[in-house]
Amino acid sequence: MNAHSNSSGQNSKVFHRQLRSGLPVAVGGRGVELIDAAGKRYIDASGGAAVSCLGHGHPDVIAAMHEQLDRLAYAHTSFFTTEVAEELAELLIDSAPDGMSHVYFVSGGSEAVEAALKMARQYFVEIGQPQRRHFIARRQSYHGNTLGALAVGGNAWRREQFKPLLMDVTHVSPCYEYRDCRADETPEQYGQRLVAELSEAIDQLGGENVMAFVAETIGGATAGVLTPVPGYFKGVRELCDRHGILLILDEVMCGMGRSGTLHACEQEGVVPDLLTIAKGLGGGYQPIGAVLAQAKLVDAFRQGSGLFQHGHTYLGHAVACAAALAVQRVIIRDDLLHQVRTRGAALQALLKARFGDHPHVGDIRGRGLFWGVELVAERGSKQWFNPARKLHARIKSEAMVEGLMVYPMSGTVDGVRGDHILLAPPFIASEDELAQIVHRLGSAVDRAIASTV
Repeated sequence: MNAHSNSSGQNSKVFHRQLRSGLPVAVGGRGVELIDAAGKRYIDASGGAAVSCLGHGHPDVIAAMHEQLDRLAYAHTSFFTTEVAEELAELLIDSAPDGMSHVYFVSGGSEAVEAALKMARQYFVEIGQPQRRHFIARRQSYHGNTLGALAVGGNAWRREQFKPLLMDVTHVSPCYEYRDCRADETPEQYGQRLVAELSEAIDQLGGENVMAFVAETIGGATAGVLTPVPGYFKGVRELCDRHGILLILDEVMCGMGRSGTLHACEQEGVVPDLLTIAKGLGGGYQPIGAVLAQAKLVDAFRQGSGLFQHGHTYLGHAVACAAALAVQRVIIRDDLLHQVRTRGAALQALLKARFGDHPHVGDIRGRGLFWGVELVAERGSKQWFNPARKLHARIKSEAMVEGLMVYPMSGTVDGVRGDHILLAPPFIASEDELAQIVHRLGSAVDRAIASTV
């Protein structure tokens, strides 16, 4: 394949995720658009995978990366810290939930979750409770693809072939109001029912044996933007406190402004013990993720062994930290969190107008610029499409024809059945661009469904 080819094709030597078909070659990006080798433009309505919060080619971020490269690209963190890592940590802690004192930098979301799991285990070893060895998480969650993250994750399809390699984790129900809230209960009552289910799981394991409950504050890729019902996370926090269990919130996808506040947990009125972030932290300009840790954990490490028995070669990478620092400064300077809320309201209205009465759209849910559209074969019964039809793949293909990138997934209901579309456009998207996204998506959805019936 030469540099001007427009598809990776069968001759590509890259071990792509999909090996039976080629991919277009991306050669440029400006604002909300990516450009392929043939010059076709695609509106990036999913931010890749909810990553590109500032879109593509932002001059301030690129300049900051160049400046850092001129100074220092890399210094291993067992020998040095760097000014830029210290600056980024200060900025993140200044805006972190109460009690957060330190930031542990990694290179992405899966690494962040893996580090948080190890922090939880080592914390209890440090304070003399080594019998705590169980994690509890939720079905239909996604926490990453490393083995620890995959184990706490609840996506059946992703886990299936790797089950023999995964540690045993107890999974409880997700907060999935559209399908699981009963007609005879309010959303608040439904949330308390879920808290009672978690309480029962803790009792079965023995509260003194559980390390942490792990949850996405807003469910992401696996089930299509599952927003928590009122009071649910407050009930979870109280339950964890009662048993001395850590609360690990995964905001790799939903955090760093995506839901309209810097951290999604702000809207729930809860503070976790460990908070994982990535994606929107660096906006895709460099691979970076992080764990924000409560002071009590850091103090236990400092007063105990004096070290965290974990690490990666590229953690705290200077250029990655420079990119993330620039991204976060732009968000603050340009008041983009306010824009996420106002543009989010506009996107919600556009989605409701286009899909609110659509015979094959069961639910439209989300916050800020983070939205999910759940597709159904029949609205009244909430019956899903036959998984063999691969509706999600057809929608992705039709959207690309339209010059639109969206994030469709299958297995919405239980890891096998159901389809949804995830939208996570850049924070800089204009209302006209949002209107284009919904218009193109409507055409893609209608054509894809027509081809499956």
